[in-house]
Amino acid sequence: MCDIKGCGNHRKLPPIRISSSDRRLFLKGLASLPLATVLAYPELARAAADGTQTVMLTTHGGRDVSATLAMPDADKAPAILLVHEWWGLNDQIRAVAVELANLGYLALAVDLYGGEVADSPDGARALMQKVDPTVATDILVSWVDYLKKSPASTGKVGTVGWCFGGGWSLNASLATPVDATVIYYGNVKKTDTDLASLQGPVLGHFAIRDGWINQDMVSGFESAMQSAGKSELTVHWYEADHAFANPTSARYDADDAALSWERTVEFFRQNLG
Repeated sequence: MCDIKGCGNHRKLPPIRISSSDRRLFLKGLASLPLATVLAYPELARAAADGTQTVMLTTHGGRDVSATLAMPDADKAPAILLVHEWWGLNDQIRAVAVELANLGYLALAVDLYGGEVADSPDGARALMQKVDPTVATDILVSWVDYLKKSPASTGKVGTVGWCFGGGWSLNASLATPVDATVIYYGNVKKTDTDLASLQGPVLGHFAIRDGWINQDMVSGFESAMQSAGKSELTVHWYEADHAFANPTSARYDADDAALSWERTVEFFRQNLG
């Protein structure tokens, strides 16, 4: 969805109309649909997002913030923190949180835009450029601590993000210890000094045709990880372009999206339980 000039436009998809009488049955069947199908249709993503709740937090820096929480069917579960794309915390990201909850995780989708969501590349770029790194780090660290201490959590926490959120998934893991980090085509331009605080394993998904998060950047990241003595890095390359995992992107690649998600789920299973 993103490149050096922007993240493209969402596809024009036909709307799905659901009557109020059919909505309950619809929501019941939603969990059986493939994630890509849910994400591709705004009405499906919106319906999935209805299965979440809004939670509030005062950060360590004294900021009042909110996030979206999806609860698994378990007394205690490992937790995953999701960081949105440059569009903001929209129904699509909330739907991914629901999918992770269905897989048995306490899933929390953070909001780094203060409730704002973009519907155009120019709007998304403006929101992204307004993000203060100090504020974003405070928000992410505070939510990771929230998940570690939650009575519904086992104490294990992973992070995952896409594009803008992919870079912040890594940044969160550098700012506070987590048990697993997943990066979807996010900015990984780091030095070995930057990476010194990293404690858990990292999984990265990158696209060969990506003109921004390119092979030179990722190779530099691999070298910096090695210099920092961080051996738990797995990098997968896909014959695709940036945002290949987003069904609403013109660059969506169904096969690579499915494979990367399968690898992500297995990575979390191995490192979080």
